[in-house]
Amino acid sequence: MERPASQAVLGLFQDADGVARGVDALRAAGVRGGDFKVLTDSPYPEGAFGEEREQHRLYVFPFAGAACGFSVGLLITVATQMAYPMVTGGKPILSIPPMINVMYEGTMLGAILFTVLGIIFESRLPDFSRAPYDPRISEGYLGLLVTRTDGREAAVEQALRDAGAVDIVDNRSGRTT
Repeated sequence: MERPASQAVLGLFQDADGVARGVDALRAAGVRGGDFKVLTDSPYPEGAFGEEREQHRLYVFPFAGAACGFSVGLLITVATQMAYPMVTGGKPILSIPPMINVMYEGTMLGAILFTVLGIIFESRLPDFSRAPYDPRISEGYLGLLVTRTDGREAAVEQALRDAGAVDIVDNRSGRTT
């Protein structure tokens, strides 16, 4: 039975050297660097296995949140003072010093909320992809997940086996050995 071109394949390795060999074997088989990623139960430095750096845009979220929070804080204070004007002793209706606290709190709240949303977004949670996963990764094994094989499943699986993969899992039939 022919698999679809978007078939994902997961190779399980017992040590980090095997994963590094797997990355080299995948590159030799013509798989692009953005089409595979390393799955581990413990953190490794970025690029420890020879994979490409993943680009993120997390730094944009706090700035966007701060701008939105500042705008909402400014809108609330101006709208409140204009809707309920209280002229006291000839002072201006729109007075900046009382508005500063509300705008500051709105800015901080917006930055914090957008940062949390940015972390969730950049972590790609929830993961709706049907990529294979094996619970042995949580027990100390390392996984090399090839997300796009572009019709070369056999070559990818052979490259993972040649690199020393203990097991190969795909998202269709479950575990194969």
